[in-house]
Amino acid sequence: MWSGPRNISTAMMRSFENRPDTVVWDEPLYAWFLTRTGIDHPMRQEVTASHETNLDVVTRRAAHESLPAGKTVFYQKHMTHHLLPEAPRDWIDGLTNCFLIRDPRLMLASYVRKRARVTAADLGLAQQTELFERERRRAGRVPPVVDSDDVLRDPGGTLGALCAAVRIPFTERMLSWPAGPRDTDGVWGEHWYDAVRASTGFAPWRRRDPELPEELEAIARECAPHYERLREHRLSA
Repeated sequence: MWSGPRNISTAMMRSFENRPDTVVWDEPLYAWFLTRTGIDHPMRQEVTASHETNLDVVTRRAAHESLPAGKTVFYQKHMTHHLLPEAPRDWIDGLTNCFLIRDPRLMLASYVRKRARVTAADLGLAQQTELFERERRRAGRVPPVVDSDDVLRDPGGTLGALCAAVRIPFTERMLSWPAGPRDTDGVWGEHWYDAVRASTGFAPWRRRDPELPEELEAIARECAPHYERLREHRLSA
């Protein structure tokens, strides 16, 4: 699942982790991304000390992981901006690639509550478009796209459509989960996951139209064409 930040991506990971047949992996490229770029992120030292920073090790596991007995689904939660331009893409070709999108204005309103500085690249929408088009060319079909707004409006219907698209059975267990942290959470969960750790399911949908300062509105306008392009292909319940 290729997502951007502040995009119900962790709630989606919780949803899949609550399936009895699924193993999840939380942002496997994050530590490499921080090491490679030197960018200042919350808990940067903890992330790089606690998670794999060797890209070859990460991509080999992503493409060739052997699952435990009884597990048949390997759900990888990826942030698109972590896949830097110099990173190889061939390992992705063996995966079933899906895309989780959200209105960039809503992403920005949530993001700045956790990290004051933000750029268009931090949201990963341009990178999502690149990966989407690459996958469409490779597979010869439109890969699954899910809008977080649709998930919140109709979790069962939208997740049912996603499961059908990737040819796995839908289960009602995807709609709720126990509150609290998980061993599978990245160490960064201490900073970013307070809301999802308190949750027991997807938050009810509500209309949001946040007021953003002009510098964030400019970023939203820059990202909007990518969001709209992907949104044209989103799955419906």
